[in-house]
Amino acid sequence: MEERPSIFGKDEQLQRFGAQAPQPGTGGGPSPRPAPAPAPRPAPAPGGPVPRPAPAPAPRPVAPSAGPARGGATPEEISLVSETTKALLQEVSKAVIGKQEVLTTVAIGLLANGHILFEDFPGLAKTLMANTFARALGATFKRIQFTPDLLPTDITGTYVYDEKDNEFKFRQGPIFTNILLADEINRAPPKTQAALLEAMQERQVTIEGVTHILPKPFLVMATQNPIEQEGTYPLPEAQVDRFMMKMSVGYPSRADEKEILIRREARRKDMVDINVITSPEKIILMQNIVEKVHIDPAVMTYIVEIVTRTREDPRVLVGSSPRGSLALFMLSRARAVIFGRDYITPDDIKAVSGAGLNHRIILKPEPRIRGVLPEDITNKILAEVPVPAV
Repeated sequence: MEERPSIFGKDEQLQRFGAQAPQPGTGGGPSPRPAPAPAPRPAPAPGGPVPRPAPAPAPRPVAPSAGPARGGATPEEISLVSETTKALLQEVSKAVIGKQEVLTTVAIGLLANGHILFEDFPGLAKTLMANTFARALGATFKRIQFTPDLLPTDITGTYVYDEKDNEFKFRQGPIFTNILLADEINRAPPKTQAALLEAMQERQVTIEGVTHILPKPFLVMATQNPIEQEGTYPLPEAQVDRFMMKMSVGYPSRADEKEILIRREARRKDMVDINVITSPEKIILMQNIVEKVHIDPAVMTYIVEIVTRTREDPRVLVGSSPRGSLALFMLSRARAVIFGRDYITPDDIKAVSGAGLNHRIILKPEPRIRGVLPEDITNKILAEVPVPAV
C-alpha cells in the first residue's frame, strides 16, 4: 500500500506523536504506535537529526530585596526628587522667611498630590507662600477671593452664548489651573464651597451635564480665618475631609521679622524675584516616582492602628475616615523621598500625623468646652501605639 506523504515534516511528526528520533545507522523509522509518554531524547550521533531544545522554564518572581531599590525607585530617581525639592525650598525661602518646617510640609503635600488648608490669622504669608510655590514650580496659578456673594459658576465657569457662531460656548473658570489659591475660603456660603468638592476629589468639574477634566497637576491651597472671626462660615465636614493636610503658619520670631524688613529694604520693591525650578511635567514625574516608594506591611498596620484609635477615643464624636489612612500613607511616602529614602519609617508617619489627621477629628461638646484639642488626641495615640521594628 502506497504511503501518503504527510503535511508535517519529520521533526514535526516526531513532536506531534511523541516518538523517539531514530538512531543513526539502525535504519529504523519511527515507531508505528505513538509512545504513551514522551521519553527524553538521547544526544544524537554525528550526522543524526538535531533535537529541538526544550522550552526554557518561566522565571520565578523575585522577592523585593533589602537593598536601596526595594521599593522600585532607583537611587537616581530618589536623588532627582530630593535634590529638586531642596532647590525648590531654597527658592521659596527667598520670599517666606523662617518657616522652613512649614515649607517642607507644603512640599510634602505637593509630592503627595494632596490639597492643603491653611488656617491662621491674616497677614502671615499664606497667600504669598502659595503664589511663590506656583512661580518656582513653573505652574499656572490663579487666585479666587471667596466672598459671601461668590457664585459656584464664578469658580467652575459657565456656558456663554456666542452671537458670532450662534451657539453656546464654555468659558472656563479660574479653577482650570495647576495651583488654585482659594483665599479666605470660609467667607463664602456652603453652596459656593461645594463647587470645589468634585474638583478636589475627581480632578474634574461637571457643568450642564458635560465633564471637563482639570489640568495636571491640580492642587488647591486654601486659606481660612479662624471661625471666631466675623463673616466666616464653617466648612462642611465633607469638604474639610478632602484636604489632605491642614496646618498653620504662625507668627515669625523677632529675628525672622527683622530679616523680613532687611530684605524688603534691599530689594526696594514688594515682589520677590523667583527663579523657575521645575515644570508641570517634571512635577508629574516626581509624583510618579513617589508612587514607587516601598512600605512594609508592619508600617501599614501601624497606620491603620493610629487611624482606628481616633474613632475609639471616648472624647471623639467623629474620628478619621479611611481618607486619613490614605493621607498618612501618601504623605509619609513623599517625606521619605525628600529625605533620600525609598521606604517609609515610623518616624515619617509620626511627622505627618498632625497635619494629616487633626482636621478629621470632631470632638464631643464636653471635651471641646474643657479645652481639649484634636492634636491632644493625636499626640496621645502616637504615644500609646507600639512602634513597629522595621
